[in-house]
Formats: sequence, C-alpha cells, structure tokens
Amino acid sequence: SSLLKSFSTHATEHYPSATYTVCPSPTATTIALLLVSNKYSPANFWNGRYRSTYLFAPASSTLSGTIHVDVHYYEDGNVRLTTTKKVPEMKLEGGSAAEVVRRIAGVERAYQEELNRGFGRLSEGEFKGLRRQLPVTRQKVEWEKIGGYRISVVGDRGE
Repeated sequence: SSLLKSFSTHATEHYPSATYTVCPSPTATTIALLLVSNKYSPANFWNGRYRSTYLFAPASSTLSGTIHVDVHYYEDGNVRLTTTKKVPEMKLEGGSAAEVVRRIAGVERAYQEELNRGFGRLSEGEFKGLRRQLPVTRQKVEWEKIGGYRISVVGDRGE
C-alpha cells in the first residue's frame, strides 16, 4: 500500500535500524503504524530505544499516537530517561499517505527538538545538581581496589 511505502521511506531515512509495519487495528476502523528503533553504543556507555504507535482513521482523516523514548547512560553512574508523549488526535487535510507521514515526521521532529532543549537545560546546570561529585568520604572510590575497603558499622553498640 502507499501508506506502507511512505512510512517505510520515513522510517529508513530517520531510523536506520528500525523495524516498522502498517496494519489494520483490531477494530478495523483504523490503521496502525508501528515503529521501533534501538541503538546500542556500549563503547560510549549508552543505549536507547524509540517506539512510536500511530492510529490513522481513514473515514475521518484523523491521526493520533504515542511516542516512547528510553535512553540509558551508564558511564561513571547511571542516568536514565524514560518518557512518553501522547500525540493528540489531529485532523489531516485529505488523508493521503504522504500527508499522514508528513504529519508524523512533523510531530517527531517537534518532540526531538523539545527533548534537545530539555537536555540543553540539564547540561547547563540542573544535571550537575542531581549527582554528588564525590561520595560522603569526599574521596573518589577506586573500584579496582574495592576488595580492600572495609565497611564500618554504626549501630546499637554506641559507636
């Protein structure tokens, strides 16, 4: 179908490792457009997953959906971003396959720009406040020597 062809072009252009499909929904009154893309970069200490689900109703020329983003950064600590964006129902002009995919691309671009602005604010200061730079001891932990550390217990013995 032309919708699958248009969605395929969009997916391969923007999400090179994506898996996607276009199929009738269980109610048969809408068409589901599904996309999943994973990116793993262990050398850079991060992984990410992008998932989107859209429902297109040809009878009313409306489109709605949900975008899920999950990013995990794990160098010198663990930071994870898991977010979901509801795409409210929108009326399309004509409802052609090209128009459906054009609107999806616009929604995804706007959401990516919103996330980028949020990351910019985090890196400019808020993120630094989330983590303590040094442990309570005010010394960095030497992980390769962790077996030699002694854990002190403060408890009921009055210590």
